[in-house]
Order: sequence, then structure tokens, then C-alpha cells
Amino acid sequence: MKIALIQTSLIWENPIENRCHLAQKITGFMEDVELIVLPEMFSSGLTMNPKKVAETMQGETIAWLQHLAKAKNCAITGSLVIEENNKYYNRLIFIFPDGEIKTYDKRHLFTLAGEDKTYTAGKDKLIVEYKGFRICPLICYDLRFPVFSRNVETYDVLIYVANWPKTRINAWDILLKARAVENMSYVIGVNRIGVDSNNLEYVGHTQAVDFFGDYLLKPQETEGVFIIELDKNKMLETREKLAFLEDKDNFSLK
Repeated sequence: MKIALIQTSLIWENPIENRCHLAQKITGFMEDVELIVLPEMFSSGLTMNPKKVAETMQGETIAWLQHLAKAKNCAITGSLVIEENNKYYNRLIFIFPDGEIKTYDKRHLFTLAGEDKTYTAGKDKLIVEYKGFRICPLICYDLRFPVFSRNVETYDVLIYVANWPKTRINAWDILLKARAVENMSYVIGVNRIGVDSNNLEYVGHTQAVDFFGDYLLKPQETEGVFIIELDKNKMLETREKLAFLEDKDNFSLK
């Protein structure tokens, strides 16, 4: 599977400008890909003012994603602020080329920023079946909680979309590699760059790691679209040869 990872700065709490900015990047690269990955809260930045930017599942950004997925004939994923039943969610959207939608609401809300007081946590893990791959998409702070991401579904790819600041970027790099090794899975991390209105600096480090913990794409610090390719057969051959996942612990998650 060929995947485009989009690392970009974000315009604070401005969905219209962010859609225009991202559309230029998405339509600007000519290489055919099967999946495009955007950062966390790509339409606004990591805001704790959801009322200002929240949309519904029938809103402009969802329609925009569906249009782009159809035009590029590929899937697109990333998270944005969604309002539903008078609650706000940091919701990851996975749009298929035909417009079908799968969603995942961020389970682990970032208490240090007050996300837990502003948004409603999700409960259910999402596994997306696409192009012969089983994909588990998660959001930012979820990266710190390996029990939830444990590969009990035999997924092939873990995707983390994030707004992960420079001050803790070393943890981002370490944990992405750890998730890849312990789950014998490809791991993709897509982060933003730039400075937000809280004066937090982001240096990206968008990257892709294979099941041995080796880089397919080393951490990037510049704005750009980075193309990677995953080889499922190679991963399955390695899993069969080493069989580490067969020795994992059984547990129930509450």
C-alpha cells in the first residue's frame, strides 16, 4: 500500500483556511496513493474552544473530505472537532474513495491541556479493512497507553495522528518505535509543525516504522508530503517466522 503523510502547519481555529491550505497540498502531488493521512484536528489545531470550530457529520469538512477522496481515488484520514448530541468529540474520520465513512473517537483525552473537561472520550477501538490491510487508527495521547493499542485484532498498521509538541518529541519517537516492535506492526505517526496560539511549538517528526522498529521514513521536520509504501507479505512472513504475537498475554479492557 502506498500512503501519503501530510506534515503541515495549521491555521488556528480556522477550518476554511485549513481546508484551502490542505487542498493545495493534496491536489499538488501527482503520485498515485491509496491513503492520505492528515494530522490531529487538521481543521483547527488542538483547540479547547470546540464551540468555535465544531462541525457535524453533515458539515462542510466531511463533505470536503468525501470530495477529495473521490477526486484522488484514495482514502483519507485525520481528526477534527465534531459536535453530536450536545457533546464534543475529537473524532478521527476515515473516508473511503466511494465516500463511506468510519469513525473513531479519541479514548485517552489529554488532561494536561484540559481535553478531558472539554471533550467526551470514546470507548471503542476501530479496525478498518482497506486494500487488503487491517488498519488501527488512533489519536495522539493514545500513543502513551499500550494496553489499548495491543494487537489483539491482528491488525497490520497502526496510525497515530497528532498535535505533539517539541518539548516532548523524544517520547513521540521512542513510543512509535515501541508500538511497532511490541505489536509486530507497521506504525505511522503524522504530526503537525509550526506554533499554535498557546505558543506551543511543533517540529513534526512525522515518520513510518516497520515491525522490527526500523525506519521506512525517518522523522521529518519540514512541511511536506511524504510517500511511503508498505509490504504486507514481508510483515506476514516475519510474523510467521518469529511468532512473537502468539505469546502475548490475554486480558480484558474496561
